[in-house]
Amino acid sequence: MMTQRILIALMTASMATFAVGCTQDPSAPVEDANAAAADDEDASFILGGKADGGGISPCIEQNILAWVNDITVDVEELKAQGVHTRASKRIVAHRDGADKVPGTEDDNTIDDLKELDDIKYVGPRALEQLTAAVEDRCTAVQVETIFSPQPSENSHTTRAVELIEGAQHSIDVAMYSFRDNKVRDALADAVGRGVIVRMIFQGALDDRRDPEGTASAAFEDRGIDVRYVNKIMHHKFLLVDGPTEDLADASTAWLLTGSANFSSSAATRYDENTVVIRGNQELALTFQREFNHLWDNSRNFDAGAGLEASPSLPIEDTDLIDDPNVEAVFTSANFKITQRSQGPTFTRVRGNQAIADRIVALIEGATDSIWIASGHLRSRPISEALIKKADENPQMDIRLYLDAQEYISDSKQNSQTADLEECLVEAEGSATRTEDCLTSGYYFSHDAKESEGIDVRFKWYSYRWHYRTAIQLHHKYLIIDGDTVISGSYNLSGNAEFDTIENTIVYTGAQYQGLVEDFQANFLSIWDTGIEENLYETLMDEILNGTGDVPIVHSKAMALTWEQVRDYRSAVNQVCSDVNSAELRNNADRHFFCTRK
Repeated sequence: MMTQRILIALMTASMATFAVGCTQDPSAPVEDANAAAADDEDASFILGGKADGGGISPCIEQNILAWVNDITVDVEELKAQGVHTRASKRIVAHRDGADKVPGTEDDNTIDDLKELDDIKYVGPRALEQLTAAVEDRCTAVQVETIFSPQPSENSHTTRAVELIEGAQHSIDVAMYSFRDNKVRDALADAVGRGVIVRMIFQGALDDRRDPEGTASAAFEDRGIDVRYVNKIMHHKFLLVDGPTEDLADASTAWLLTGSANFSSSAATRYDENTVVIRGNQELALTFQREFNHLWDNSRNFDAGAGLEASPSLPIEDTDLIDDPNVEAVFTSANFKITQRSQGPTFTRVRGNQAIADRIVALIEGATDSIWIASGHLRSRPISEALIKKADENPQMDIRLYLDAQEYISDSKQNSQTADLEECLVEAEGSATRTEDCLTSGYYFSHDAKESEGIDVRFKWYSYRWHYRTAIQLHHKYLIIDGDTVISGSYNLSGNAEFDTIENTIVYTGAQYQGLVEDFQANFLSIWDTGIEENLYETLMDEILNGTGDVPIVHSKAMALTWEQVRDYRSAVNQVCSDVNSAELRNNADRHFFCTRK
């Protein structure tokens, strides 16, 4: 069953008001003059004994500051939104500086509510009016969690179609793999309604070589502008009616993001997670800025459709809303942009590891538990931080659930260790070459299972892994101390950090406790995959005591320990004559059984 939760976090502003006398502006209407009287230049907006706006929620405060600092906002707009005349004039004059021209060097950004309150004729009444003008941007955050596999009608792709069908002005898609026709058709219908649809698509990087008949060309034929970047673009997010034309739209934008691509397998076969959020301005703004960054530095697929490029509205640091309950981190911070003959190019900046650093910090700060469900564990800093935490805190509840492809035997562990040592010797003290040795695809599952403090299991479904037959564990999430979730497109690997465009989001606090509980429930369910049904014991009995051909691709997955996987593989080798033949090795997706000796 799809887990779905709507969290409503009401964020309201508590305002203290008091009356003071002042001379009214005879040219102002009575109501406006009364407001000015309440905001005499000597009035102070004091809450709780502090002139710091302490009774206004962070969301309200940041929206007020973003609004009054917007150089396109003039006196008439402030007045139209209910701010009295004298306050409106003084706010704009303060912001625009001595030359009274917005967007020039002498502009004076209003940094906080104290500075705003100190402006003449800005006091309790004006702050109430400013609050009323922006408070609808902070009234509610809606959160849904969707876990795959699901019946198609309950899946994240069906939810994506619903969001797209409700789009009013813009849809931005950043997707690694896109094979869902219903989502594609919904995007095409949106174009027909006049919605601007832009897509950064990993597939276009290959489709550009021979565009005819490709998925990218089909998108462009339907009016969807497709672009690509020179790196692996591994994002899986959809922004509907985001802040593409007006930053205020961040308060009502829909964001769909997580581990799942737009495909039938991601919806109905794999273990995946998708989060749908509306009303979180920080996430809407940061993901919109990430999309804009990719779009502005992308290369045009242009399969002859003649689509006119849609520009991006700039989003500056000062425009961002700081929500303490969420934090989005992107590996694009690990790259600089260089201009080359082929177009804008993402080039790695050595020393940057934006997401790994954040996850390591969260692991280091854990006190009670760390639960991880991940398709990969090949990140050295994350793995070493996890093992160190387990070694120093053997009583901590640390669980690691990995996809089958992460299992390695003792012999392969010895082999990869020897390869690493050889690589380091050949690096001859070169810092760059040494770094490459340490970040080049080392499998850490064996090291993790050797730590007594880490309980390791693998999602197991076949003797030999092949992407066509794999019922993949495609999650990429961590749960820290039962109150924080880290999840997104980011695989726990050096490749994801240094060669791929990725994201992860940190969710915490009471506002996201429901989401955390959903992820905890999902983890507990997959952690025990097949155990209650005794799938492992039944399979081992069939392998060792059966009479027919031996199954090596299984319709149901099992959560197995490293030792159980070892024993399973040993049993198959014991009874099968051809399991390691060239035919079965090279065509693993065609052989579901091996011949019993």
